[in-house]
Amino acid sequence: MTQLSAARTTPSDGSKALYGGKGTRRITVRDIALAKERGEKWPMLTAYDSMTASVFDDAGIPVLLVGDSAGNCHLGYESTVPVTLDEMTMLSAAVVRGTQRALIVADLPFGSYQEGPVQALRSATRLIKEAGAGAVKLEGGERSHEQIRLLVESGIPVMAHIGLTPQSVNAMGYRVQGRGEEAAAQLLRDAKAVQDAGAFAVVLELVPAELAAEVTRTLHIPTVGIGAGAETDAQVLVWTDMLGLTGGRVPKFVKKYADLRAVIGDAAKEFADDVVGGTFPAEEHSVH
Repeated sequence: MTQLSAARTTPSDGSKALYGGKGTRRITVRDIALAKERGEKWPMLTAYDSMTASVFDDAGIPVLLVGDSAGNCHLGYESTVPVTLDEMTMLSAAVVRGTQRALIVADLPFGSYQEGPVQALRSATRLIKEAGAGAVKLEGGERSHEQIRLLVESGIPVMAHIGLTPQSVNAMGYRVQGRGEEAAAQLLRDAKAVQDAGAFAVVLELVPAELAAEVTRTLHIPTVGIGAGAETDAQVLVWTDMLGLTGGRVPKFVKKYADLRAVIGDAAKEFADDVVGGTFPAEEHSVH
């Protein structure tokens, strides 16, 4: 057995691997920190409902993000901006109920923490107390430093998010962040600021691979890449992109591992044809 396959099949309780374990306790931020020390890479996926979350949990995915990307791929919004704290609380609670092992990280949506640390604490407390999330995520580097610090001091683990921050789409658009000397220096300052504030990990979205690698070498907390090259400590994808359910164009950094849109569409058409043709329900589907 190769070292990689061993890491995928050995439980985290009794061993140290994050991915693939079948332990009986929740993954914690301490487990994430130890993985960084070991140099272990790990996967993260988004989840927005109990049933999908249970599939990913059974697959051994150690961290599930209840992202405000639910706005685009679950709730029908054009961006993440309209997502409310009530919606995030409901979705996060569903994901928690569907899982046993994964660390559940819940996004703080736009407008729930920008006023300052006290608002951030009030919002994050709902996700921890009402939804049962194990950590929260918020966007911003230096500008979110004080929010992160208060949350961490209050006992709430925080995953930071820098680079492309979708909640700021109206200001920055969807484009690569950190290109050029000045922008790269700012991204490094942002990364150090969230680490200094106590974040246990930081998402790097749509950042040049070379810069993401430099950030990963510089920080002692894990980096989670999405469109940030191969040298980050972890990788995350939106599950509807990863499994081909998203319609239309998807970002360049997405790898499609299945085509669920076609599978589900074909199944729906087959069901409809059976109903119209009178072959469903058949005798074996009927009661008497």
